[in-house]
Amino acid sequence: MPGTLFLIPTPLADDTAPQVLPPQVVAAVAALPYFLVENARTARRFVKSVAPHRVIEDIRFVVIDKDSTDAEVRAALAPLVKEGIDAGILSEAGCPGIADPGAALAREAHRQGLRVRPLVGPSSLLLALMASGLNGQQFAFHGYLPIEKAPRVAAIKALEKEAQQRQQSQLFIETPYRNGALFADLLAHLQPGTRLCVAADVTGAGEFIKTLTVSDWKRLPAPELHKIPTVFVIGM
Repeated sequence: MPGTLFLIPTPLADDTAPQVLPPQVVAAVAALPYFLVENARTARRFVKSVAPHRVIEDIRFVVIDKDSTDAEVRAALAPLVKEGIDAGILSEAGCPGIADPGAALAREAHRQGLRVRPLVGPSSLLLALMASGLNGQQFAFHGYLPIEKAPRVAAIKALEKEAQQRQQSQLFIETPYRNGALFADLLAHLQPGTRLCVAADVTGAGEFIKTLTVSDWKRLPAPELHKIPTVFVIGM
């Protein structure tokens, strides 16, 4: 029988595994002989933190990241097909396959007829949307906005128009060290009545989640977002 591909969530913040990972995830990490990972070093550290009894040298880790080719993805799944072993996908943070290269592995696994099992765990996108008070029935995630100023401003205005016309919450992220610049651009170019949620360090000790209109945000000191993983949501 072919093996099963498990999608294993990892914590969003340091030292939170006991609070955010259910027993099913811990059991999978403690048992699986093979992991497909974004970063081998952090994956090994995560496995050891969750299952300290495991001998890391006895576990097989293969890196599949955004630069991996289709051939490398197929090769990574070959042990499941040929040897019948089970494997787990590990992201750097959150749920594999959501804004994550793990989606390529899941897609190829389906193509090859393998069983794909998602396990429950934290997703910064869903947690931010849950807490935002914005529309959770209609929403879209856009990943990173453009870095250059003019395309970024155009993207912000286009997302605001989508939110207005479709009553659809718009989620996006930024490289953490550029969060402050993005926040400033949002306040400068969104309409005063547009609602903006800022969800930073979700599940972490410094968790900050607040939704205000743009005009209300402008009355407050800017939140400290530098180098802190943050999800932004705009809506009506």
